Amino acid sequence: MNSFTKDVIEKCAHESHAGLLNFPDSLGRLMKVGVESYWVDYRNQSTTYYLADNEAHVLKMVMPSIDIPFSFNKDGIVSAIRSAQSDAVRYPEFLRLTMSNGCIGYIVWISGEHVSYFGRQGQVHLEHFPKK
Repeated sequence: MNSFTKDVIEKCAHESHAGLLNFPDSLGRLMKVGVESYWVDYRNQSTTYYLADNEAHVLKMVMPSIDIPFSFNKDGIVSAIRSAQSDAVRYPEFLRLTMSNGCIGYIVWISGEHVSYFGRQGQVHLEHFPKK
């Protein structure tokens, strides 16, 4: 992976975690450098970005200190998603909300235009990107 692509990914991640970047803007930047998908692992405190040529870039990121419950509250997770989509909350609060509702992480499938959210017992909530 070239240094320009790594720089774009890292800047996106840091700006998102600081609450400076919304989801659509982050996706746009990542798409431009060829990111096909990325896995956000709350328990490992990392995000892995995958390019179409199978190259991967892993970033360690500090996550909120929240005990993720065993139960998966889909309604709470969907509420957090809607709040982020409307830009009522930014990424730091989105992390807190999804974690406190039993989400252990998610995969953004950029080319598939959806996100898969995961619970501790293998639960999955599939969220399609909003129609423009």
